[in-house]
Amino acid sequence: MLESYMGKMPSIPDSCFISDAAYIMGDVEIGEVSSVWPGAVIRGDTPGGKHGGKMIIGNNTHIEDNVTVHFTKSIGDRVVIGHGAVVEAFSIGNNVLVGDNATLLAYSKIGDNCIIAAGSMVMEGMEIPDNSFVTGVPAKIKRSISEKQLAMLEELLSFMPPLVAEHKRNRGDK
Repeated sequence: MLESYMGKMPSIPDSCFISDAAYIMGDVEIGEVSSVWPGAVIRGDTPGGKHGGKMIIGNNTHIEDNVTVHFTKSIGDRVVIGHGAVVEAFSIGNNVLVGDNATLLAYSKIGDNCIIAAGSMVMEGMEIPDNSFVTGVPAKIKRSISEKQLAMLEELLSFMPPLVAEHKRNRGDK
């Protein structure tokens, strides 16, 4: 479901797959060939300033089932946010995997080429540098991401556009 908030309607290109069971409201812009899956909630209903205003979600970015995104300014290109994650991070860079049931608290910033392990809790205001592998509660930077992890992320990201296309065809989208 798409809903206007204070006169702002989500902006979503035709190349995206948005589940009929997802809820997106307000000042949200989603990039090409991205997806939002059942039960996901994306709320662009904050008035602006340091933490709010327009939310921009990049190209080939995928918000999986039961994810909540709120208070976020930007999510980069080629990002997968795993099932059940809660995202209030200020920003997420490009080429990032946020694992299932991870929590990214307010004002946190995630760099490019990062993996946030499933179940991790990135604390308020934490800044994760590029190329980091993060895990734990509270989250700690364990090391740089490995070549194996980069390959896994690349495989996941190359799997998603055909899945988006198949779901659009299955639903009868043009």
